[in-house]
Amino acid sequence: MSNLSNIIEQYLNKLIELNGGQLVEIQRNELAEKFNCAPSQINYVLATRFTIERGFMVESQRGGGGYVRIVKVPLSDNEFDLVNEVISMVGDRISERSAMAILARLMEEEIVTRREAAIIKAALSRNVLRIGLPARDQLRANILRSILVTILRNQFQDK
Repeated sequence: MSNLSNIIEQYLNKLIELNGGQLVEIQRNELAEKFNCAPSQINYVLATRFTIERGFMVESQRGGGGYVRIVKVPLSDNEFDLVNEVISMVGDRISERSAMAILARLMEEEIVTRREAAIIKAALSRNVLRIGLPARDQLRANILRSILVTILRNQFQDK
């Protein structure tokens, strides 16, 4: 199942890239037919791979003429707005999976380096944060927010 999900994700990312990197509009049923899968498989890919943490917004309209629109949401160039966006994405608590998605996006946008991301991932791992939920997700959010605000502020000071 995950192999097909990866293939569908790659296909959709390629479509977005071919459309100028901004958005793509598809019909769920046509996509399901193309990959010989159930429309629920398409829903799964959209729900798990095209999230706001990863920099996407998905709009969906069901019905006969229904469509799915995937929009790539750019991060702000302004220091204040970018810091606020990151704080908002992290929130008061965050799962390890969501934190890794945010880091992947920040690496893709070249805001954090591969090395910085590896260090942050190590610090946020559930193997390191060995406390129960929901305290673990709250602690992870506090650490992630603090690290990212520091990186972002230093990055803008260097410009």
